[in-house]
Amino acid sequence: MIDPMVSLAFAVYSNKGAHAVLLGSGISRASGIPTGWEVVIDLIRQVAVAEGETENCDADPEKWFRMKNGEAPDYSKLLDGIAKTPAERQQLLRGYFEPNEADRKEGRKLPSAAHRDIAQLVAAGYLRVIITTNFDRLMEMALEEAGITPTVIYTTDQLKGALPLVHSGPTVIKLHGDYQDTRIKNTEKELARYDKAWNVLLDRVLDEYGLIVSGWSGEWDAALRAAMERCRSRRFTTFWGTRSPLRGKAKELADRRAAVVLTTQDANHLFSSLREKVLALADMAAPHPLSAKMAVATVKRYLVDPTAKIRLHDLVHEETERLFREINGPAFDGSQRLPQHQEIQTRLEKYGALSETLLSILVTGCYWGDAGATVLWVSSLQRIANPTAVDGTHTHLLRLRRYPALLLLYAAGLAACAAGNYETLAAILTKPKVKEKLPGLKNDSMCAQVFPLAMNMNGELNSQPSFSDPRYPFNGHLFYKLRGFFREYLPRDEDYETVFDRFEYLFGLVHADLNRFKPDHTRGWWGPKGWFEFRNKTIQKISTEMETAGANWPLLKAGLFAGSPQQAQTAIDHFNAFLEE
Repeated sequence: MIDPMVSLAFAVYSNKGAHAVLLGSGISRASGIPTGWEVVIDLIRQVAVAEGETENCDADPEKWFRMKNGEAPDYSKLLDGIAKTPAERQQLLRGYFEPNEADRKEGRKLPSAAHRDIAQLVAAGYLRVIITTNFDRLMEMALEEAGITPTVIYTTDQLKGALPLVHSGPTVIKLHGDYQDTRIKNTEKELARYDKAWNVLLDRVLDEYGLIVSGWSGEWDAALRAAMERCRSRRFTTFWGTRSPLRGKAKELADRRAAVVLTTQDANHLFSSLREKVLALADMAAPHPLSAKMAVATVKRYLVDPTAKIRLHDLVHEETERLFREINGPAFDGSQRLPQHQEIQTRLEKYGALSETLLSILVTGCYWGDAGATVLWVSSLQRIANPTAVDGTHTHLLRLRRYPALLLLYAAGLAACAAGNYETLAAILTKPKVKEKLPGLKNDSMCAQVFPLAMNMNGELNSQPSFSDPRYPFNGHLFYKLRGFFREYLPRDEDYETVFDRFEYLFGLVHADLNRFKPDHTRGWWGPKGWFEFRNKTIQKISTEMETAGANWPLLKAGLFAGSPQQAQTAIDHFNAFLEE
């Protein structure tokens, strides 16, 4: 039987961002933070001391308070009676929730290992939503230590103004309030029901996310129990961490949600084990860091050895086939399992990790290889650019299946430009063929069909963190994504930028030439734009090169533009005019 902890790790790793964490008082008590009811009892004891009735109160503070005041103790009323101004209340509560010097020395009232492990999983993108019944700020502190500023919701007003969870980034939902707000919920009556807005939020979370429960007994929070009970869907599994067998209402809830129960020593062990296992799975999915370096060293050795042509072919072929199998597996079909931006982020990361070794091979080969080796790069690009057909209604995910091919095309083209290998550049832009062409484009060469805008037609990718440039978000993503592969060849950022602009301009120019419209069409010569448009020096430099070299221009001698200076000049004139529109 599979260890439940392993099942949890696979669920969190495979469904990035699809599980919410539900934290109860147990996780904070381990850090020396009292529960809200313990604060109430301590305040009652202090009131009794001030009134000289310590002996009457000690046995049962709640009963003493009822006898004295004719009502049950209420956190808000009690606090308002003791401290009249917000500043006074904040100072009074500070000692319960904020560490003093002695606390810090002993590690009390500080984020626990569990808080920090959760924060690390949030930072890595595996967790996004944290629900807590605690008033303290330990979770927020741990997230801030990890470099994350979360959205924190603990009042109805904040809830009304909050973005939908799918757009808000890491979010901490404090169901019972924050200790600096006297409206926190403590009593059985206060915990019996939530406002409508809170119920709507909880219903969505419980319907759309799996749960990882820790430190919560389920006994006192009637409104939260009710929300869990009325949720009928089971999109993702509930995992419930506990130190001992579940009993009472917790067991009833776990049974109702078909929860997987994890018996652990404490929350620290639960989340430490989860973090280690999830990151281990991530390490396994990415190529070993040595594998790309070994592949590069092997390619360099084979390129200079005339007797190693077969071995070089086999190396490129085997790595190409490995990547082809991976990216055509069930994980990359047309089905959307997560909210759109999470699905896109997950796929971009997986595609990138799986492509690293072949990227390294093509960069090395297209930089150092001669024209005789281009057949290998062309064959590899064509294979990856033609994924197997799959069904699906999410067209942006279907278009994204050519993202590895675009990465490889850019990497190979940048390497060829950096080395001045224009025969290689001409070959990789025009010879790999694509079977399924985009509507309205005539040529089936890879350059004419696989380009940034083709994968981001409706801007679905623009919300991704790595797509930060508002003008050409995909181009910016590729610029930074591929930078590390060229440190060996272009250590200066300025040189890398120059080569990137040169490649993108030539990419757009060749694309426009391949897909130019017939004379009876009113408009043509469209080509992908890029950052080079704002750095006019690249456009002017290439135009000057063509005018000066004429028929000896290296790109013409490499076979582009049919080797014709007139065709090249026409393409440059029309493409530059298009850029100025």
